[in-house]
Amino acid sequence: MEINQISKKTLYLASPYGFSEQWRSKLLPEFIIKLEFMGAKVLEPFHRNSHIDISKPGWANKVAYSNLDDLRQSDGLFAIVNGSPPDEGVMVELGVAIALGKPTFLFRDDFRKCTDSDEYPLNLMLFLGMPSESWSDYYYSSLSEIDCKQKAIYKWLRTNN
Repeated sequence: MEINQISKKTLYLASPYGFSEQWRSKLLPEFIIKLEFMGAKVLEPFHRNSHIDISKPGWANKVAYSNLDDLRQSDGLFAIVNGSPPDEGVMVELGVAIALGKPTFLFRDDFRKCTDSDEYPLNLMLFLGMPSESWSDYYYSSLSEIDCKQKAIYKWLRTNN
């Protein structure tokens, strides 16, 4: 695979799928496996924070700062934005990534309408991290679409910048 010739980019995976044991064991691995196969080093916050004891005071702050550190270290963010509205934590992580100037990629296979716009499937502010003319190349509506060679994440993982 040609990706071995290029250093791996780190991709922060923002998702609500870690809150449920079923989602964490069945849904989340599909995304991680797909993105890693494409050549990304995936930072998945639920796994990375599993050592934090949530029965102790201050655990939420530890999780939040750990996630912020991972966002800062990542090269880009892949956000699962299902829900109406999408998960609040994912939205904060997406906002941080946009503020840090990270490339952002959105995944939504939820059929529910989540915007007043006929053109954009989500709140317009979520598209700040994407080029205005080709935002749809950064937006994915199925797992099988993620490794499409014409889409942005495939191309991004193969560039050196």
